[in-house]
Amino acid sequence: MAMEGRATFGREQIRPQHFALVLGIIYTLVGIAGFVPGVLQTPPPGAPPVRVDQNYGYLFGLFPVNILHTLVHLIVGVWGLLASRRFAPSRTYAQSLAVIFGVLTIMGLVPGLNTVFGLIPLFAHDIWLHALTALVAAYFGWSRMAAREVFSEERRRAA
Repeated sequence: MAMEGRATFGREQIRPQHFALVLGIIYTLVGIAGFVPGVLQTPPPGAPPVRVDQNYGYLFGLFPVNILHTLVHLIVGVWGLLASRRFAPSRTYAQSLAVIFGVLTIMGLVPGLNTVFGLIPLFAHDIWLHALTALVAAYFGWSRMAAREVFSEERRRAA
């Protein structure tokens, strides 16, 4: 039976640290993939133009990226790997990503902001992926169980 506020996979409970580790691995790999020409496809006709067009293309033919977007993926990935070592940083990571990716989702829906003023593409399939990331991160960042674990961790340190 799963404890409230934790997702389960088999008998293992998925904690904010697991979330940070998994997302860190995924975003690091996606960041690396953004530098591999074979996985980038030329943007289709009518795709919003960007001023920073180095490595501009659709990652796996779905997600618009450029060099800046790829660097953001790497930063988010490495941050997750580092945060996964301890509970409090992993929870902060999840909470931060929930807010950041929530804002990116909204920006992706607004013309002009969907390329961050021509710097980073945030449109097309990026919108739903950012929304999903924000929702999952919010779950791991603000669940009641995560709050209880912070209380338990503080009690252990005080003892």
